[in-house]
Amino acid sequence: MSFAGKNLKYLRKQRGWTQDDLANNLDIKRSLVGAYEEERAEPRLEVAEKMCQIFKITLEDFFLKQLAEESTNYLAQRRRMKMATERSNITFVPVKAAAGYLAGYNDPEFVEELNTFTLPMMGPGEYRAFEIIGDSMLPTPSGSVIVGEKVDDFEAIKANNAYIVVSRTDGIVYKRIQKQGRTKATLTMVSDNPNYPPYQMNMDDIAEVWRAQMVISRPPEKPIWDVNQLSEVVDSLQQQVKDLKKNLR
Repeated sequence: MSFAGKNLKYLRKQRGWTQDDLANNLDIKRSLVGAYEEERAEPRLEVAEKMCQIFKITLEDFFLKQLAEESTNYLAQRRRMKMATERSNITFVPVKAAAGYLAGYNDPEFVEELNTFTLPMMGPGEYRAFEIIGDSMLPTPSGSVIVGEKVDDFEAIKANNAYIVVSRTDGIVYKRIQKQGRTKATLTMVSDNPNYPPYQMNMDDIAEVWRAQMVISRPPEKPIWDVNQLSEVVDSLQQQVKDLKKNLR
């Protein structure tokens, strides 16, 4: 008898993740997570191995032990051990280092000179934090720090998710990415602030991509949006819908 479904639900809740959070970390659909937890399907071996890597357990424990009914110290001990030895250092790239980073992002000596920090909720992985300036991604304010996880395979980029993109021509940008339908040569960069129009970026110009995992920002001194700004945003969105309908016709 397999306890994979029960264990997955238990481990996910122990981490404080939603099904969407787990699906994003596994690069699978949320509906699959639900199917696994409800025991309507069992994860493929490669998916199960990735789950075990995330939660730091063995395949044998994952499938054959009912973890929720094991000793209450079981996961606590594992978590203390892993957090003590495998908490990831997050390299911080401030705005003043952005120009140098474009030249030295692939130079271990340069990267090692940058400051690092850790976050208790970030598991093992390769992370980098970038300070962003500007209002193109409002309501994320200027001066925020975006913590991103390295994307090694550009094919794994998910449409409409937020990423830090290190471009040889455009520098370091924080945008949502939309994939083109028939071509893999370009990606569309989309701002959350509709006052900034989308634009194309050539894949050949991209040096690194980091999937946004967390936003660190100071509390705003006043509301980011006022009534006039909201009105402008609504007008802009309405105009974009009209233009889209016109193009479809």
